[in-house]
Amino acid sequence: MSNYEILIDEILNEFEAGGEFLKLHNFIQHGDTTTYDHCIQVAKYSCQIATRFNLEVDYRAMIRGALLHDYFLYDWHDSEKDAKFHGFTHPYRALSNAKKDYKIGEIEENIIVRHMFPLTVIPPKNLESWLVCVADKICALSEASILIKAVHTYRKAKNIFGLY
Repeated sequence: MSNYEILIDEILNEFEAGGEFLKLHNFIQHGDTTTYDHCIQVAKYSCQIATRFNLEVDYRAMIRGALLHDYFLYDWHDSEKDAKFHGFTHPYRALSNAKKDYKIGEIEENIIVRHMFPLTVIPPKNLESWLVCVADKICALSEASILIKAVHTYRKAKNIFGLY
């Protein structure tokens, strides 16, 4: 187990001991991936990129921000909610929830509110935020591609078997 994986586990234990972090298990992020699993993957990818390129980052702050970047605590697929603006508004909801439940530093705050760049137009201001922003896109694409493959397989099977 790498140093950053140990740190991720340590921070997860802190978050799970207080606040509502475990509620992220109840929400789907992309495809069939829960928001909980998505946030962990984003933290891992951020660390892998930093390690691979030997970047000097605050790993603790980056992991905390990555784990909380989607701490919005609702089902954004729910048609009763205003899902069409989710991409623009959820970083602020996540930050509000994070500040309510945990002590949030400047790096974590920037990670949370800037992870949707370029959809939200103000770019990240530190390396940790950029890494989480990139890792989030990689994870989202990977999670969504599984869904895209499933839809393609379903359509193919539907055509083969004449299903409507």
